[in-house]
Amino acid sequence: MERGSDLTWRRVTSGGTGSSILSTVYDLPSIPWLSKSQVERHLQIISVLQWVLSFLALGVACTVILLYIFCTDLWLLAALYVAWLVFDWNTPNKAGRRSLWVRNWAVWRYFRDYFPIRLVKTHNLLPSRNYIFGYHPHGIMCLGAFCNFGTEATGVSKKFPGIKPYLATLAGNFRMPVLREYLMSGGICPVNRNTIDYILSKNGTGNAVVIAVGGAAESLDCQPGKNTVTLKQRKGFVKIALQHGADLVPVYSFGENEAYKQVVLEEGSWGRWIQRKFQKYVGFAPCVFHGCGFFSADSWGLVPYANPISTVVGEPITVPKTDQPSQKDVDLYHGMYMTSLQKLFDKYKTKFGLLESDVLEFH
Repeated sequence: MERGSDLTWRRVTSGGTGSSILSTVYDLPSIPWLSKSQVERHLQIISVLQWVLSFLALGVACTVILLYIFCTDLWLLAALYVAWLVFDWNTPNKAGRRSLWVRNWAVWRYFRDYFPIRLVKTHNLLPSRNYIFGYHPHGIMCLGAFCNFGTEATGVSKKFPGIKPYLATLAGNFRMPVLREYLMSGGICPVNRNTIDYILSKNGTGNAVVIAVGGAAESLDCQPGKNTVTLKQRKGFVKIALQHGADLVPVYSFGENEAYKQVVLEEGSWGRWIQRKFQKYVGFAPCVFHGCGFFSADSWGLVPYANPISTVVGEPITVPKTDQPSQKDVDLYHGMYMTSLQKLFDKYKTKFGLLESDVLEFH
């Protein structure tokens, strides 16, 4: 590489994603078969893969390791950690223990740039109010939701000053050693009533609980090219919003369903029956999906496909505080929410790669 182009490359990367990591890589002895762009791309893939593996296996792996340590001479360390778990058990239900340092890791900026993922603001949010964001669609792993609201990679705190997002996920994840600490550091919390009540009533204002409303049921139907949300009978989040006077904010993530390809099992099949049982008793549904391989987009693997994900945060719906909302009240604001989500989808669909003829289906 000539000196002129060398300096140009340094200038380009000095203000870009993970510049400190790239600078370190640059100072290493040159590898003739690996260009700088290839190094950056592999760092992006690694950043995405580490999160996917953490989400799928970190909790189980750490549980097994903890049990193994109990059978060794280091059993005291395991016992101390278990004692800490007992002492700290309710922390996730009280807004967790977020770390701005973790949320600002350079690895999340690599994660963002792999797809890429971006956060689109359409309206201002008042720090004097609390909010419930309804995130759609769920996709396989809510990758857009995690990047936008579980990290600072897309600048959520700068775009919505005074607003603190709490991404809600399965409560079972917070019973897993180490995984619970990892999730809480990003401001992720359990998606249960006690936690949401605490955040919206005892944690001041400027809080935004982000809920993938469709949940596991929606994940079973997600596939590329399909714009379907499970929402018609999902009214619990509206009732909570009314009880706390928290404004409802529709959020649609264009490209979320394109991250993985899924084998959608037919209703009535044994596979679908098993998925439904898992969904009912465990809280999640085991999906049959695949992405691409680490070294090739043409092979199968766990790395999601590098398709853009654009998360659009819509206009807030002002919700009055009603201690005991009637079913009529819930239905009214649920209808307003569905209409607002529909308008959001229709307004931005062509801007983010869909056709004017594409429609949003409600299940």
